[in-house]
Amino acid sequence: MISRKRFLKLTAMGGLLPVKNLATDFTDGGSSGRKPVVVSTWNFGKTANEAAWEILSQNGSALDAVEAGVRVPEGNPEVRTVGYGGRPDRDGFVTLDACIMDENDQCGSVAALQHIKHPVSVARKVKEETPHVMLVGQGALDFALDQGFEKEDLLTKASQEDWEEWQKNTEYQPEINIENHDTIGMIALDNNGNLSGACTTSGTAWKMHGRVGDSPLIGSGLFVDNEVGAAVATGLGEEIIRIGGTHLVVENMRRGDSPEQACKHAVERIVKKNDSVEDIQVGFIAINKEGQFGGYSIQEGFNYAVFDKAGNRLLDSSYWVN
Repeated sequence: MISRKRFLKLTAMGGLLPVKNLATDFTDGGSSGRKPVVVSTWNFGKTANEAAWEILSQNGSALDAVEAGVRVPEGNPEVRTVGYGGRPDRDGFVTLDACIMDENDQCGSVAALQHIKHPVSVARKVKEETPHVMLVGQGALDFALDQGFEKEDLLTKASQEDWEEWQKNTEYQPEINIENHDTIGMIALDNNGNLSGACTTSGTAWKMHGRVGDSPLIGSGLFVDNEVGAAVATGLGEEIIRIGGTHLVVENMRRGDSPEQACKHAVERIVKKNDSVEDIQVGFIAINKEGQFGGYSIQEGFNYAVFDKAGNRLLDSSYWVN
């Protein structure tokens, strides 16, 4: 149960706590010492988890696991929000964002990258082959080609048809939980007790050309601290960026929050900063060093996939409002 002290603190934030959450007990999956474990966003995370688990179950590294995992939706044209098959921006260009981070605080990122099916692997090359953290646009493409990645047309027939239909009205009003803007974010704890994470997306459909959301930004879309835990985010990127969302989640765990509590407190920060969250969806998932995991979102409808020794399953996130 939430303590009286915690209740008073929350109500002092402006009466933001819905009545239906006052008696919520926080319960996180996993148990102390359970590893390996991989957690990823949305229903396509289950298939991604399978690829990650193949590596984790053979004592592979969390870093290799998360890269392999998110490459699955990146390469699947049926996933319309990530990689190949992702919906284009308002000018008809498919631009991709991704980042990756390991247990040693080493990270790489690409943004506004065109023509490369697996931006997460380019992000890993940025981490390992350059002195930089992020490359963007033409520079990111030039680097990818120098590294041997193949240049491809990522605009599928289905996405082109959607774009042509959108051009009839050119209305820009993303619907929450309608997967035209949803990231695949993945975090994992391996048998050695090391954490890593990856995040990759084609961004919001019909965005302005050059728009970059939270997904490739370390501390917004993804953050890993091997002493504490890891977190990834999904949803409306601008809101996540404004609070440094995943860094906040990890710092909440550092202060003693369970993963679900840490995610909830980050959601509270977004709610507090907006007059209304009726049209905003943001979800966070997190995992700590003990292998406990959890998630929380603003709106109902966010789910996440977990694969550990108990199997691979899809869980509905706790949420702020109905």
